[in-house]
Amino acid sequence: MSQQVGSSLQPHRGTLVLILGILAICCNICGVPGILAWIFGAADLKQMQAGTMDREGEGLTKAGWIMGMVGTGLWVIGFIGYIALVFLGALAGAIQ
Repeated sequence: MSQQVGSSLQPHRGTLVLILGILAICCNICGVPGILAWIFGAADLKQMQAGTMDREGEGLTKAGWIMGMVGTGLWVIGFIGYIALVFLGALAGAIQ
């Protein structure tokens, strides 16, 4: 369903959400791209389901939204692992 001339539908941001999702998987700097993809994707999908946004980019939006969630999860796991290594390193230094 393409947006017609004079239509009141908002344009989709599927490409933006997909790019943020890809960045979340590849190089998630401080978790920002993943969180943005997650937030924008959820909001846009909700607007698409309500009929206020062009549904043409729904597939791109869903893919970016999912990649944002995965990227954020990976970032959280990596951050927790980093904190654990720092704690273990400090603990090993204190034992000697």
